[in-house]
Amino acid sequence: MAEIDEMKRGVGCWRNFGLPPSTIFKAAEEWRSIVKGVSKPWLCWHVSLPWTRLQVNLVRHFGWTPVVGFDPDCGENVAPEIPDALVIDFNKQFGFKKLWPHFPLEFAFLWSERLAFWHADLLVRLPLLAELVDLFGKIPDGHMAACPGNGRGLRDLFRYRNHRMWELIGVTTAGASENQYRNGCGWWRNFALHPNCPPNEYKDRSRYYYDSGVGIMYWHRKCGGVVHRLPTKRINEGHCTSINNRDYIKLKDASGRTPLGKQMDLNYHLPTEAKRMGIEDFL
Repeated sequence: MAEIDEMKRGVGCWRNFGLPPSTIFKAAEEWRSIVKGVSKPWLCWHVSLPWTRLQVNLVRHFGWTPVVGFDPDCGENVAPEIPDALVIDFNKQFGFKKLWPHFPLEFAFLWSERLAFWHADLLVRLPLLAELVDLFGKIPDGHMAACPGNGRGLRDLFRYRNHRMWELIGVTTAGASENQYRNGCGWWRNFALHPNCPPNEYKDRSRYYYDSGVGIMYWHRKCGGVVHRLPTKRINEGHCTSINNRDYIKLKDASGRTPLGKQMDLNYHLPTEAKRMGIEDFL
C-alpha cells in the first residue's frame, strides 16, 4: 500500500484518507445535531473573513441557512466573527493538517437532508443566483445539481474518463448522497479506491481521471444517478481563481502550505470584484 500523504488526508481522497469510513459516520452525529431543524443549509467554506462574510450575507438573503466549515489554517475564531451562521468544526475529531469542503460533502446524507454548497472564491450575480436558489429548493430527494466539467480544450472533450461534475456550486440531497456512497461513487478523489467499489468494476474505474467529482459523473452515467447540469460558463464568470487570472500570485508558507485565503486577498480586491458582479451591497 502506498504511503499516505498527511497533508492530503482531509482533502477528500480515498488514496490518502487511511481511516475506516465508520470514523466519519461517528463524527457526523455531531454535525447532524448542529443543523437539526434546518431545512435549507448551505455550506460555505471559510478561508478569508471578508469573502465568507459576503457569501453568508448572500445565502441569508435568499432564505437559506449558512453552515460555515473551515480550513485548519484559518478557523480558530470563525464563530465569534460570524454569529449569524452555523459554524461546524468538521475537523474536530480528526485533527487533519488540511481540510477541504469535499470532506463533509461526500457524506452529506449523514448530516443533512438537502445541502447547497459553493467554492469559497465564487461570486454570483443576483439574477443568476436567484435562478439557482429556486432550482436548489425544488430538486427532489435522490437528485442533485452541479457544474459539468469536460476538461480544457477540444482534446479533453472526447476523453470521457476525464469528465467530472464540479463542486463550484450545487446542491445535493440525502437520497443522492447515500446512493452515491452505496455505489462507491462520490466527490472524493480516486473513486476507484472507494471501499464500496464493486471488485469487478475496479479495473475499469481505475482508468478514470483521479480528480474530485469524477465519481459523481460516473454515478450519473453508469449508475442511473440524476444530476441537473448547471450553466458552468455563466457561473464561472465570478470564480476568483488562478485559472481566471493570468497574473495570479501563488504563496507558500514556511511549512509548504498554500493559504488560499491569503492568495485570494492578494490577487483579487473583493470590493472591486463584488461591484463587478453587482453584489457590493452584501459586503
